[in-house]
Amino acid sequence: MSQVFNPSGTRAEILGCGIFLPGDPIPNSDLSKLMDTSDDWIRTRTGIEQRYWVQGKVSTSDLAFEASKRALENAKVEAKEIDLILLACLYPDHEIPGASLFLQRKLGLSGIPALDIRQQCSGFLYAMSIADSFIRMGMSKKVLVVASEVQSKGLDRTTKGRDTAVLFGDGAGAVVIGAKSVTDAKKDSFIYSHHLHADGNFAESLWIPSPGTNTEGHRITHEILDQGGADLKMNGKIVFQNAVTRMPEVLVEGLNANGLTIDDVDLFVFHQANIRINDYVADKLKIPSHKIHNTIHKFGNTTAATIPLGFGDAIQAGKLKKGDLVATAAFGAGFTWAASVLRW
Repeated sequence: MSQVFNPSGTRAEILGCGIFLPGDPIPNSDLSKLMDTSDDWIRTRTGIEQRYWVQGKVSTSDLAFEASKRALENAKVEAKEIDLILLACLYPDHEIPGASLFLQRKLGLSGIPALDIRQQCSGFLYAMSIADSFIRMGMSKKVLVVASEVQSKGLDRTTKGRDTAVLFGDGAGAVVIGAKSVTDAKKDSFIYSHHLHADGNFAESLWIPSPGTNTEGHRITHEILDQGGADLKMNGKIVFQNAVTRMPEVLVEGLNANGLTIDDVDLFVFHQANIRINDYVADKLKIPSHKIHNTIHKFGNTTAATIPLGFGDAIQAGKLKKGDLVATAAFGAGFTWAASVLRW
């Protein structure tokens, strides 16, 4: 499914961005104290040098709240102006209700709609497309789109779970999206289009089996927990093969839909799952390295939060500026994949 630019009518623009990372960075050397791994092993296979993990009772909505405050401040928008909250996450605070409700309460925005977007690594781009649609239809004027992840509490931090435990980090990123009347498509800041895809045939290649309703009896039991049924399962080979196929495809789809080429784009911000995936995509599409902003070495894989964290980090690094043309793509569990094209 694609949302493509129509020069007439109301469009959507990113007004501001905010990011938040909990505590101090945890280097690879700290993980070697918990499991049979090493800094060299992790760097070579993933590109990750460190990540952030929450401590104590810090929750998904706590990180989302901090990122949201920063996004609102950056956008110069008061919280009371927000009329829709979209929160993408893998692990909500609780199974019921959604984490977006806890974020709404912390922001003091009782009464407005709040939605959880459960599309994992593609969640932020799916959420952006929903925000864009609400604004273009006139149903919203200012939308808060957040991606927040606390994955550390679901990791098996032993040698048995190292293949996934070394990959993931915690963090949150948020953007405020507002209505915009576009007069010059080549200069004005606005969201051009979104391109969304999914293939449930690969659902079990990257998933968490339990708790679930496809079990006999209770959704979660001591036996399921003891057997690791609530831990993340990943077929790395299949994930990699599909990611390096689907990400270039959807990126080209987005550019072609807008009559753009690789040369037209100022900055590419990809989902940060593994540096080898991003390097493969860049090589396949012949994207110059200076046009790509990677953060996996600093933050690890923060699933839905990797792209807004990438936006915020690129701004801080001086690589993303007002007026820049940005293309972004993600691939993750489901399988789902997506791309968005926008002028910052």
